[in-house]
Parts: sequence; C-alpha cells; structure tokens
Amino acid sequence: MRIGFFDSGLGGLTVLAEALQRLPDKDFLYMADTLHVPYGTKSEEDVKAYIFETVGLMMEEGIDALVVACNTATSIAINELRERYSLPIVGMEPAVKPAVEMNRATGKRVLVFATQLTLQLPKYYALVSRVDEMGIVDSLPLPELVRYCEALQFDKQIINEYFRVKLANYDLDNYGIIVLGCTHYPFYKDILRELLPAHIEIVDGNVGTVKRLSALLSRYGIPGGGGNGNVRFMCSGQEPAYMDKMQKALSILREKNVLTQSLQS
Repeated sequence: MRIGFFDSGLGGLTVLAEALQRLPDKDFLYMADTLHVPYGTKSEEDVKAYIFETVGLMMEEGIDALVVACNTATSIAINELRERYSLPIVGMEPAVKPAVEMNRATGKRVLVFATQLTLQLPKYYALVSRVDEMGIVDSLPLPELVRYCEALQFDKQIINEYFRVKLANYDLDNYGIIVLGCTHYPFYKDILRELLPAHIEIVDGNVGTVKRLSALLSRYGIPGGGGNGNVRFMCSGQEPAYMDKMQKALSILREKNVLTQSLQS
C-alpha cells in the first residue's frame, strides 16, 4: 500500500508529515516537480501541463492513492485528475470555511495567506463567495515565502522582518484567524506564532486533508496496513541534492511535531 504525495516542491512535506503521524501503517511516494517550482508565479495553462506530466510519472511508479498536496495544483487540476484516474485522489483548499465558522461569533476578520495564482483562480473566489456571507475574509499573497522555504531559509530574524513588512498595513487587532493557504507556509508557523498577537489563531488544511484521505481509503475498500511508514522521494529534475533537501526538510518537520506533542502532553 503506497500513497503518492505531489507538490511543486517542499511544501507538500507538511502534509506528508501529518500523514506519517496519522497513517503509520502506510508507505509513501513523495514527488516534487522541481523543474517548475514555484507554481504560484506561473500561468494556469503551464501549471496544468506540469501537473499532468508529473502525476503521470508517479502513476508509472505505482501508487494506490494520490494526495495533491498543493492548493494551487488542486485548484487547477483536481477535477481532471479524478476524471483521468480511478484511484482515490485528495486535494487541498485553503481552510477558509472552518476559519469563517470559528470567527462567526467573535466579530473578528480572517486573513488568508496564499500564492498569487491561488488567489487569482476562480476556485478560490468561489470558495470565499460560498462561505463568507459576512464579508470578513481578506487575502494576502506571500510568494517570497515559497522561495525562502525552497532555500531552507529559516533564520528567525530574516523571516520576522519579512512578516513585519507584509503585515505592516494590517491592524491585527481586527483579525481572529490567519489561514495558511499554501503548504509551504506551515514551515513558518512557529515564527509567525511568536510574532502575532496571542488572540490570533493559525490554521491550515493539513489535518483535514489527511482525515479525508483516511476516510476515502475506507470508502474505496483499501485495507489498513501494508506498510511501515517508508518514504521514497522523487523529483522531476532528478537532482540528488534536492533529494537530500527533501529528507532534511521532512526531518525538520518531524522534529517540530515531536516537540509540539511533548509540550502538549
């Protein structure tokens, strides 16, 4: 039993790390489209072509389910992927709906961080229009954060200054929740948490995505077990250095998860 995870780069590892915690009896194939990262600054037509080419390579390797661990790729191609392939396919979308529901009684606003392309796509506008009847959702593109992540740039001083500049025109007292609408962004959740006022919650779609994956596996009758948490990495550019980078990034995330669990216990 092997589940494929697909993203343009390192971002989908934040979803994979969640799956490794919740589905330890599965094996995983993680594919990064390093030839074309980042997706968020490219045209919709180009990104769609990249997605189908890269997912085709994953299918040749043999997977039993697919997680499109990228909000931009989900918005562009999830429906056509489901039409083309018969296996369980889970996509992602910014966690706007739960954020709006959580803020409904507080009178606070919701701020969504995402890539420029995600925020421009009809799927995002449709999502916000459907759930934001009170008009409390604002959106902020953070394209540079993807580049920082891909460079494994986690220097707190540099990232703090970046967030301060991006948030300078926002009165954070008016906001109750920030939504991380790109899978690269949770790498910076700890730094962001220290910077934000204590009353602001930070949410992403990773837990919900893995829960949907688990439910979909059951619906398809795919049995549990069959693996032991092994992860195989691939990238479209076939760079050995990027393989090492993925290993390092996943180790960083798993260490963060262990620390979070120990602090909560």
